[in-house]
Amino acid sequence: MADKLRLMTVHAHPDDESSKGAATTARYAAEGHEVMVVTCTGGEAGSILNPAMDRPEVVSNLTEVRRQEMAQAAEILGVQHRWLGFVDSGLPEGDPLPPLPDGVFATVPMEESTRELVKVVREFRPHVLITYDENGGYPHPDHIRCHEISVAAFDAAGDPDLYPGTGEPWQPLKLYYSHGFSRKRMQLFHESLLAEGKESPWTDWLARWDEQKRPDPDDRVTTRVPCGEYFEKRDDALRAHATQIDPTSRWFAVSCDVQRELWPTEDYELVRSLVDTTLPEDDLFDGVQEKVCA
Repeated sequence: MADKLRLMTVHAHPDDESSKGAATTARYAAEGHEVMVVTCTGGEAGSILNPAMDRPEVVSNLTEVRRQEMAQAAEILGVQHRWLGFVDSGLPEGDPLPPLPDGVFATVPMEESTRELVKVVREFRPHVLITYDENGGYPHPDHIRCHEISVAAFDAAGDPDLYPGTGEPWQPLKLYYSHGFSRKRMQLFHESLLAEGKESPWTDWLARWDEQKRPDPDDRVTTRVPCGEYFEKRDDALRAHATQIDPTSRWFAVSCDVQRELWPTEDYELVRSLVDTTLPEDDLFDGVQEKVCA
């Protein structure tokens, strides 16, 4: 990977970039490639999940606090960052679910939000684009819309007839879905904690997973990127989102050393490729450098 290549990863909210694929982005940035994180919303509707940050001055200024957290996380990871500028839709609750408000990311017309992402793609000109799968990783309306506009932008950015006025056409070469929350990985970490005589924070999660008969996204993985060297940097970026991440939470229950031993990769599904590559892969840029340098 002697030549500088470009990777873009598209996320719904600030902190998603640090909980999903952060060691990967840190690795490629450290290797000298250009990496950009795009955040679709400001996370305005997110709850404060860290009790230490549930203070009046934080609650009253949450939008700005989350922007500062995102800037700090991007600096830790060594990545460029761009806000797409849409409003957090929130996670509706109730039975039946209430309708989402007008004007939030998940209800803005697809053409409008896709146009904004196409503009960023044409400016940054990524060779590889990463987003969530069709379920959003989990069924938050903003995660699902993030998937939808990312796939649409991958197809549209290279078409000169679409979205005029948003820059010169640019066609990314590979599209991936990230698959970070696999049952197999969770089970390994769960068993490791029990073997050490510790309590596992994943006991209930695993039970619910089995009760719901959910498929394991690990079965869809085509590409495992070795990035254990960057797990500490990933965790530091995650802790930067202090309103969302309690440093005593399950995110940090298993040490980085144990994670490197049990599961030293971050995992992806190749869903579109305009270059030749052989599966399984261990590099998101497989086939890209050959194409770019040809």
